[in-house]
Amino acid sequence: MLVGYMRVSKSDGTQTLNLQQDALRLAGVDDRAIYDDLASGRADDRPGLQACLKALRPGDTLVVWKLDRLGRNLRHLINTVQDLAAKDVGLRVLTGHGAAVDTTTAPGKLVFAIFAALAEFERELISERTRAGIAAARARGRSGGRKPKMTAAKVRLAQAAMGKPETKVAALCRELEVSRQTLYRHVGPGGELRKDGRAALERSRG
Repeated sequence: MLVGYMRVSKSDGTQTLNLQQDALRLAGVDDRAIYDDLASGRADDRPGLQACLKALRPGDTLVVWKLDRLGRNLRHLINTVQDLAAKDVGLRVLTGHGAAVDTTTAPGKLVFAIFAALAEFERELISERTRAGIAAARARGRSGGRKPKMTAAKVRLAQAAMGKPETKVAALCRELEVSRQTLYRHVGPGGELRKDGRAALERSRG
């Protein structure tokens, strides 16, 4: 059975589903088996797509007008089609750059396998660049991650303030722009240094 899915990016009437619907009909998809969404491709909440995927049965073929109608991005598209394959459901793309994709045929499977390989290659490149960036930062004396909220100056101020009985912890936290938990990880109630506080002072000396 052929099942169709179509999507337009705006629901204000500036885009319509007519073109996609006509193409799906010409491909042999029955109107009763067509699902749609009026939402951005990046939107996670696409009830039409979810209903469509739920309705698919082994041996069915999902038909879309273009590849970008189905996936938010390349990785999401690859994952969706792999999920379809696991359910023994095919994918057929009618037009656009993905028009060669028809996973019910051997050539179509090959084309999609190339897409999947490119997606994996892209992930590896991103991971490699990230590792190289961290290594370069460390070589210049910087470590990755977020900048600590508690600087050495803040730790010293907290030490002095926490040792005074009139200090209100909530007001001190607002002044230092840190949470109560962060404050107590660095300085104890009597102003004594704790592990994270000692580490902050060490970083300032380093």
